[in-house]
Amino acid sequence: MLGGSVYIALIRFVISIAGVMILFFLMSELKFGRKKSIILYSCFNIILLIFACTWYMIDWESCVKMVAFVIYLSFAVFSIFMSRDKVFLSVYKLALVFYLLAVFLITGIEVAILFFDRNVWADIVTRIVLIILMSVFIEKKIKKVIFGFANYVETELDRFSIVVMVISILFGIGFILNPNSHDQTPYRLYQVIMNFFLTGALQILVFRLYLHIGKEKEYQKEYQLMEMNHRLLERNMELLEESAESGRRIRHDARHHNVVIAEYVRRGQNEELLQYLKEYEKGMAVDVPEAICANTAVNNLLSAYTRNAKKEQIKVTLDVELGKVLPIPNIDLVTILANAYENAIYGCMEVKKQSKGMECFIHLMLKRKKNKLVICCSNTCRIETEIKNGLPKPEFTGGVGVLSIVKTAEKFDGEYDFKNDNGVFVFRLIMNIP
Repeated sequence: MLGGSVYIALIRFVISIAGVMILFFLMSELKFGRKKSIILYSCFNIILLIFACTWYMIDWESCVKMVAFVIYLSFAVFSIFMSRDKVFLSVYKLALVFYLLAVFLITGIEVAILFFDRNVWADIVTRIVLIILMSVFIEKKIKKVIFGFANYVETELDRFSIVVMVISILFGIGFILNPNSHDQTPYRLYQVIMNFFLTGALQILVFRLYLHIGKEKEYQKEYQLMEMNHRLLERNMELLEESAESGRRIRHDARHHNVVIAEYVRRGQNEELLQYLKEYEKGMAVDVPEAICANTAVNNLLSAYTRNAKKEQIKVTLDVELGKVLPIPNIDLVTILANAYENAIYGCMEVKKQSKGMECFIHLMLKRKKNKLVICCSNTCRIETEIKNGLPKPEFTGGVGVLSIVKTAEKFDGEYDFKNDNGVFVFRLIMNIP
C-alpha cells in the first residue's frame, strides 16, 4: 500500500468497488432489472465504503492487510444473491472478477512505485485506465463468448473440478495480494508476475476446456438432428413404398373385381351383384388405415412408428387431438415425436431382452390447449434407467434424440422433464405455440 489520507483511501475504495461491480455486471445475468440492481448495489457499496474508511482511520495496519479480502467476501455473498446464475457458476465468475481486481490493484501500486516515486495519483489513474480497458475488452470481444461459456459450464458443470479450480485461483490471488512483503526486489516482482501468469493460465485452461466440451455437445446435437432427419427420410420412403405396393395391389384386385361385376351384369344377377358390392365395400373399410389425427405429417409419422411397435409386440395407446394446421413447423414437431417414440420403442425392447415374455406398453398423449402444446410419452423401461442433470443417460435411450428434443423444445420456450417412475419412463413437454 502507498498510504495517504482517509480521502485518498476512500477514492481508492470507490474505484476498486466500482471496477469490480462493472466487471461482474458485464459477465453476469442479473436477477433483477438493471435499474433496480444498480440501486441495490449502490446502497450496498456505500455501506462497504463507510465500513472500510472507518476501519482505515481506526487501525490502518490491519486495514491494509485485510480490507481487500473482507470487502470482496462481502461483495461476493451479495453478488451471489443478486445473480440469476447458479451458485457454482457465480462463484466461478466472481473468482475471475477477483483475479481482474488483483490485476488492476497490484499493477496500479507497482506502476506508482517503479515509475512515479510512490505517487498515489499515479496508482489511482492506472487503476481507472485498466478498469476501462478491461471493460471495453470484455464488452467488445468476449462478452458473448462468456455467456455462451456460462451456458456450457451450467450444463456440463463438474462441481469438484470447479471447487478445486476456484480454491487454486483464490490461493494464487491471496499470495499476490500478500501485504506482508514490503521489499520491492526483482525477485518479488518476478514472483508477482509468475503468479499472475499461472492463475491467468488456469483461468484460460478452464475456459477453453468447458468451451470445447460445450461445442462438442453442440456438434453432437447437430449430428443427432442429421441422424433424425435420415431416419425420417427412411420412414417416408417406407410409407411411399407401402403406398406404391398398395396401389399395385388395388389395381390388380380391381381387374378381378371388374371381371366378376361384368359377369353378374351379363347374367342379370342384380341381387347377387348388390350383395357382392356390399362385401367388397366392407373389405375395403377393413383395409383402410386408421386416421390418428388431422395433421398429415404427424399422422403418417405416428402410423409408421405404431406399426413398428406392434411388430415388436408392444401395446400402443394413442391419445392425439391435433388440428390440420399448427403454427409450429411440422419438422420441429416431428423431431420431438419421432425421437420420443423411437426412444420409447428402444426402452421397451431393452426390457424384453432383459425379461423374456414381459408385456410392454407405450402411451403417447399429444394435445393442444389454447396457446400450449402438451406432449406426454410414457413407456416400460428398465428399473435401473438413470437420469443425470435432468436428462436420461444415452445408454438407456439408445443414444438417440434426447438432445434433439431439448434443442427443439427450447426454440419455443418449452418446459420439459424426464423421469423413471419405478420402471415406467415418463417424458413430458409443454411448448408455447407462437
